Amino acid sequence: MEISAASAIVTGGASGLGLATARRIARRGAHVVILDLPTSEGAAIAEELGGSFAPADVRDSEAVAHAVQAAAAIAPLRILVHCAGRGGGVRVVDRDGEPGDQKLFDEIVSINLMGTFNVLRLVAAQMVTNDPIDGERGVCVLTASVAAWEGQISQTPYSASKAGVVGMTIVAARDLASRLVRVNTIAPGLFETPILARFSPETLNGIAAQVPHPARLGRPDEFAALADHIIDNPMVNGETIRLDGAIRMGPR
Repeated sequence: MEISAASAIVTGGASGLGLATARRIARRGAHVVILDLPTSEGAAIAEELGGSFAPADVRDSEAVAHAVQAAAAIAPLRILVHCAGRGGGVRVVDRDGEPGDQKLFDEIVSINLMGTFNVLRLVAAQMVTNDPIDGERGVCVLTASVAAWEGQISQTPYSASKAGVVGMTIVAARDLASRLVRVNTIAPGLFETPILARFSPETLNGIAAQVPHPARLGRPDEFAALADHIIDNPMVNGETIRLDGAIRMGPR
């Protein structure tokens, strides 16, 4: 897909995987709208990229709709890369023998799964109004995780939410096929992102050693490169692609 005359929304674009993707897409000439929390560095990143910042929680339909309108006002909105999400652990029964934290479970699933659908539906509704170029109106790249298949102990809400994104992908792609909009998902493994910043170098080395090859953490630019390829390749549709160095997570 030719994107130099298009706009793109990158959620979670102020850091990590989203930031690397936003920079890569901007270098190709697209106008990038960074959709991230008001407390993020989104405004500074948007200025750096010559794009726009749309402060929003991905669950907030009004705020996300405003971001979609702002993107479409600048150029046809043809690209979505949805990276926003959160982690968090909830055991089914906690260490004290109490039932798991339902409120936290709901919060994580709400952001990662409900938020994904909210962004997808609002962006796709705008994309289907575009004039086709080379048989396409738009492409959406969602983010899941290898935890969708191999969630570790206490990852119940995170794994459930990411499995939901995987399940959504083929259905959404089929739903939007007649509208000439593609939907795909990337399921990253262990990547160098802010979520790992709390770990010591020794711990990070131990985590990286779990990856068969290459035996290191993934780099955000590698995620961005795959997102870029999905955008360009019209035959990639309805697919969830693991990006994980062949890791299969253990229970802990």
